Amino acid sequence: MHNPIIHALDFDGVICDSAVETAITGWKAAGQIWNDMPAETPPALVDQFRLVRPIIETGYEAILAMRLLYLGETSAAIFADYQSKILKLMEEAQVGVDDLKKRFGETRDRWIAADLDSWIAMNPLFPGVAKKLQMLGQHRIWYVITTKQERFVKQIFQANAIELADERIYGLDRNMTKPEVLKGLIERYPNHAIEFVEDRLPTLINVKKHPELAQIKLLFASWGYNTDTDKRLAKQQDFTTLTLDDFLS
Repeated sequence: MHNPIIHALDFDGVICDSAVETAITGWKAAGQIWNDMPAETPPALVDQFRLVRPIIETGYEAILAMRLLYLGETSAAIFADYQSKILKLMEEAQVGVDDLKKRFGETRDRWIAADLDSWIAMNPLFPGVAKKLQMLGQHRIWYVITTKQERFVKQIFQANAIELADERIYGLDRNMTKPEVLKGLIERYPNHAIEFVEDRLPTLINVKKHPELAQIKLLFASWGYNTDTDKRLAKQQDFTTLTLDDFLS
């Protein structure tokens, strides 16, 4: 008899293809800090942002990434020296992480208040995912574990007719790391198997470092925000690589 499965899913890059919206929100927020940036986001820089998206862990970093791209940094240069580049920007502008998070969330809130439809349109779910989650909710317990603020996850689910109780969405608001959330799920569901689907390889590697999480099956979402190198490295670890078709089936 198999243990029933609890599904823990990342949001951006697993459920939602939010890269364009994240880039535009990052650009708008960056314009509040650096007033030399034009109001409209250049489409070429949105395309460039897709290339650097895999290095970004939390949405507010898009503010810094868009600034770097505007300054002419290439995606390769950003990947090569990301942490020192963003720290230098923050020092020069005298802004901290909390300020950036607040600006990013408030910029999104203003966009939603002004034009919810266009904001939702920039946050499409990956093909087939809405139906998958609607069906999953009928016979399985599932959670979202994300670095996104919870209110934005709820807005996107609502627009896609996906029902998930608020207490099953673990977002940025809770100030918990993904390993901490997963530990809580093990405690809550001692007789269940837990599967965690995540598109960021560094996040999976971090979870794997915690021996108390060894029972969790770690699934690498290859359709999300990761690089060819990530895909190759994921195969060398004991992560199960999923395609979108695997996930939908």
